[in-house]
Amino acid sequence: MFQRRLKLFKLLGFEVKVDITWLIIAVLVTWSLARGLFPEYYPDLAPATYWWMGITGALGLFLSIIFHELSHSLFARRHGLPMKGITLFIFGGVAEMSEEPENPRTELIMAVSGPISSVILGFLFLLLRTAARGINLSVPIVGVIGYLAFINFFLAAVNMIPAFPLDGGRVLRALLWK
Repeated sequence: MFQRRLKLFKLLGFEVKVDITWLIIAVLVTWSLARGLFPEYYPDLAPATYWWMGITGALGLFLSIIFHELSHSLFARRHGLPMKGITLFIFGGVAEMSEEPENPRTELIMAVSGPISSVILGFLFLLLRTAARGINLSVPIVGVIGYLAFINFFLAAVNMIPAFPLDGGRVLRALLWK
């Protein structure tokens, strides 16, 4: 499936790679944040500020997806499933397994580990945004943190749609298997 991948780094024993298609999404996310979302919610900032917010928001999304996929990978490794690594691509990210889980319980828990990690990140960013407001950090910082809270909740919700290979599809498969 992935023809043109670049190895970015190794994290907790997992190779993190990016498929060239992910660069399309990175550019589109950055552009849509800098030219659309942030100017709409935070008017009257300098154009360069919106671009820095867009780049930071896209980077935060990138790291959030890695965290989500790392959660799947750590759980899989803990249950003896060999993992090839994590690859980011045009539709998000994937924890690449060498083999499928042996029972529905492992499948279920592995499937929900990613969305749960995204919800946890969402709440952490909400707390961070509250703290940032409390100490009067600048609007751009608070704005990006708020976006990262929202995007992590959104990532969890979309991944729980019961369609394979999304996490929700794997949950449905595990429940039907059981």
